[in-house]
Amino acid sequence: MLEALKEEVCDQNHELPRNNLVVGSGGNVSGRDKETGLIVIKPSGVKFAKLTPDTMVVIDIDGNVIEGEMKPSVDAGIHLYLYRNRDDIGGITHTHSPYATSFAARGERIPAVLTPITHMIGRDVPCSRYATAGEVDTGEAILEAAQGGYAALVKAHGVFTMGKSATEATSVAMYLEEAAMTTHLAMLRGEVEELPQEEIVRCFEWFRKNYGQAGQKSVNS
Repeated sequence: MLEALKEEVCDQNHELPRNNLVVGSGGNVSGRDKETGLIVIKPSGVKFAKLTPDTMVVIDIDGNVIEGEMKPSVDAGIHLYLYRNRDDIGGITHTHSPYATSFAARGERIPAVLTPITHMIGRDVPCSRYATAGEVDTGEAILEAAQGGYAALVKAHGVFTMGKSATEATSVAMYLEEAAMTTHLAMLRGEVEELPQEEIVRCFEWFRKNYGQAGQKSVNS
């Protein structure tokens, strides 16, 4: 069942340690099948090196395990809450990547000072209020902060990114961490100047129009 989606979700989970976005077994990627509405997600507590497509867990929108031998990620409820409330997304990535999470630890947004992340999400990276553990409060906090966008920091927790697919959500997470690192380093040297709103919009629209090959969809197209 959903073999291609299992392979994609597994591959994108492997991208997290490859890009230093996670340690141990923390963090997860999921993807939603458009036709069935079923979700494929990483199993709980399994180290990334041990993941294969066959270890992925298939669940329905209510969290029932449809296929898989293991328990789904402890964050599955948050993923499901976001899927229930965002018909436009087909993938979610959650990390505790160090530079981005350092902003979350301070309850601060990542300002839109760099074009690469602005190209992808069309704004700064907002930080939510503090959310108690559990799917509803954390899910609500993410949606409140993201305001229809593709990324949010959760105060004192970490990073959630979204996309049309698991691959796109993970790509946003990678660019977000790079932007957080570079912004942090720049802020050590003094004030940073945020891009004007009209330039943020222009960058976002330019990227949507020009990035990638014909027939290839980016997170924003």
